[in-house]
Amino acid sequence: VRLLDVDPGFAANRTVFTFVGDPKSVSEAAFSAIRTAQELIDMRTHQGEHPRMGATDVCPFVPVQGISLEECIELARTLAKRVGEELEIPTFLYEAAASSPERIRLPDLRKGEYEALEDKLADGQWGPDFGPREFSEAVAKSGGTIIGARPFLIAWNINLNTNNQRKAEK
Repeated sequence: VRLLDVDPGFAANRTVFTFVGDPKSVSEAAFSAIRTAQELIDMRTHQGEHPRMGATDVCPFVPVQGISLEECIELARTLAKRVGEELEIPTFLYEAAASSPERIRLPDLRKGEYEALEDKLADGQWGPDFGPREFSEAVAKSGGTIIGARPFLIAWNINLNTNNQRKAEK
């Protein structure tokens, strides 16, 4: 794979990695990155401004060139299953790979963030698509992971002169 960008967000205490390559290599690199995050990051002590659910918060597959969104959906589902089974990380599918309409939006899956993960695992509607449903010591350390497929996303942060969330969303 080819690493295109590394964006360390110090206030958010997270880093975004962007890489491209052939589908098999990208999937393997994503798995390796998720495994490394699981080994190095302890969510029990993690602090940061950005919403998050686990050591690897979100892993989207985005069709760039020579691949369709449908193929990215298959890659996302295959990786999510592997992460759940081999790494024993609770794994949730989102966006185009979502297992139900309620799980499409990332904010809906992140609701309550890491701190609500224990309750989410036990919830029949919001439990993981793959991986453990018990909040073990290993899960407490790694948190959960959200994997999906989506088109390109342009995101930005702005400061608003209000604390009213409805106004901000509008």
